[in-house]
Amino acid sequence: MNRLLLCLLPLWMAVTPVHALTGDVARGEVLHKKCLDCHGTGVYAPDKRKITSLKALRKDVKRWGTYYAPALNDQEVEDITAWLNANFYKF
Repeated sequence: MNRLLLCLLPLWMAVTPVHALTGDVARGEVLHKKCLDCHGTGVYAPDKRKITSLKALRKDVKRWGTYYAPALNDQEVEDITAWLNANFYKF
C-alpha cells in the first residue's frame, strides 16, 4: 500500500492546481513608487481609466513591469496589482 501511495504522489502533485499568487497591498505601495518615475496617479482617475477588469489590470502591470531592469517578477506584479485595486480600481 505504501508503495502505491509513493507512486501516486507525484501524479497527484502534477494534477493539483498550484495556488495563485496573492498580492501584498503594503508591499505593492512601496513597489509602485517605481511607476511614479514615469507618471502620477492621475492615470488611475475614473475619467482617464482604460482598465476595465482585474485581469486587464494585472496584464497591464505585467506589461509595464517589463520596462524595468530587472523586470518585475510575478509576485511584484501581484503586489502592485493588489495595491492599485485596493486604492483605485476596486474590482
